[in-house]
Amino acid sequence: MSLKFFDKLSQNLVELLNDGYDCNIVLLLENIQPNENNIKIITKPSISSKIFDVILKYIYGGIVNLEKVETRFIFDLMLMANEFELTELSNELETILIEDKASWLKTHFSLVYRSIFVKENFKNLESFCNDIVVKYPNLIFDKNIQPNENNIKIITKPSISSKIFDVILKYIYGGIVNLEKVETRFIFDLMLMANEFELTELSNELETILIEDKASWLKTHFSLVYRSIFVKENFKNLESFCNDIVVKYPNLIFDSSDFTSLPESALLSLLKRDDLQMKEVEIWDYVIKWGIAQNSTPPTNLGDWTKENFSTLKTTLQHCLPHIRYFHITIIEIYDKIRPYKKILDKQLWEDINQHLAAPDRPIKSIILPARSVVNTELPPRTTKPFSTIISEEHAAEISSWIDRKIVTYSTANIPYNFELILRGTRDGFAPQTFWNICHGHVCTIVVAKVKGTDEIIGGYNPLAWDNTLDGNSNKWMEAKGSFIFSLKNGSIQNSILSRVKNTKSAILQVGKNNQKYFGPYFGYGFSLYSEKSNLNLDSLSCCDNCYVFYEKRVKTSSDRFSIDNYEVFKVLRKS
Repeated sequence: MSLKFFDKLSQNLVELLNDGYDCNIVLLLENIQPNENNIKIITKPSISSKIFDVILKYIYGGIVNLEKVETRFIFDLMLMANEFELTELSNELETILIEDKASWLKTHFSLVYRSIFVKENFKNLESFCNDIVVKYPNLIFDKNIQPNENNIKIITKPSISSKIFDVILKYIYGGIVNLEKVETRFIFDLMLMANEFELTELSNELETILIEDKASWLKTHFSLVYRSIFVKENFKNLESFCNDIVVKYPNLIFDSSDFTSLPESALLSLLKRDDLQMKEVEIWDYVIKWGIAQNSTPPTNLGDWTKENFSTLKTTLQHCLPHIRYFHITIIEIYDKIRPYKKILDKQLWEDINQHLAAPDRPIKSIILPARSVVNTELPPRTTKPFSTIISEEHAAEISSWIDRKIVTYSTANIPYNFELILRGTRDGFAPQTFWNICHGHVCTIVVAKVKGTDEIIGGYNPLAWDNTLDGNSNKWMEAKGSFIFSLKNGSIQNSILSRVKNTKSAILQVGKNNQKYFGPYFGYGFSLYSEKSNLNLDSLSCCDNCYVFYEKRVKTSSDRFSIDNYEVFKVLRKS
């Protein structure tokens, strides 16, 4: 692209630049004072020779050649043209950037925004940028950040990953967030960072996705989730989701090793719950434990505590203490647990507690909170819940025998392994990507699948770790000497079939990230789950034809492709 300004010049003098003679260059600059020789001098030591050459050719010939130059060069040329008061050139370059290079301006928004306000000569660019800022003010402004000398507020987030920041920029400029082929942890981290940038709409949408579609991940990574969402109290739905779990299983938090590092807001949210399934005196004990841990360690012996120790604890727990249900604690528990810490309670409350114990029908001044609705702890007669919806104890004994290469099958009373469920299709979904997300890193796993429309149960054993980190479209065969595939006796299927790996170098397929939405677990071609609809339960593309004889023999009578009703993945752990 070339810009021609001949009509604004008396003649084309560009040839002077190429004639081999030295020439004095005089630029008429209105805002620069002349020296004693009445010559205005401007010094720009930082100007590049390439930009200065373009400026000279513009001055002498009215030509600016922008072919094969990067957009950053055009931007820098515009700034330098402005420095030399070449208004016509500066304005023309400004127009080119806005009309033809808008995507570059947005991608380099911070650089552009800070450069154009140094000298206020770029009104069109200022309007272009401010149109973005008024729509997404959090890109520049933050109510807790003070402006610098140029009245610009800068947000510094050194810990943000480039991938997350790229998604945030695309959301700001295009309103699009692509979450295909990303792990759930990425969605969670993106939600946290969107909250940091006060992108409420994005943060709320990601919060909903996690709760509605990624509940199993939230439960698996409960401790991380619980502590993260209470740092800033903007995730009310996630708070409710987590607290609904904690009130039923309080040991998840209260018995955790890092309980005392729990944010106060998280602890308060639990103390306010009427359905927290704990005895009130136990709640009191944990609150005291948490409060003590927030300060420098006081004397171990409570008798050695000073007035200052009690005062400090009272201040620390000032928001927690009002939520204890004191009037639903027994007299013995009051005497043993509450009385030693009576100095952290208000005088009126302690008097009311004692009066209520002596005369419960008399009115008191303190507020009596309702008792917590603890469910009946008397359990019904124990029933053994099946560990699997596909295989039986007898199947587990048979598979265990194959793992240990035993000729005689173990009895169900002597199974040496625990089968720990990792994934179940009917619980976690049938998307192949779910398999790679959940099973990543797990070693010594059994995969079993129930073939749709038949009694067939087929599966495989992988002694290696499943790995979802392989980039791109490439898949990679993994060597595994102990791998095997099988079909199990079930219904009309009279006998089980065992087929050990034959080509050990092609036992297990490690699938590239771009293919994980199609490929599930792949045991050679002897047993593989596959779907082009990203749902193993919908199309019939899984196979057991063993076409390349990577395993000893076929485990399925028919070589036809099939769909599945359900599948499960177990981690096999030797019993201690």
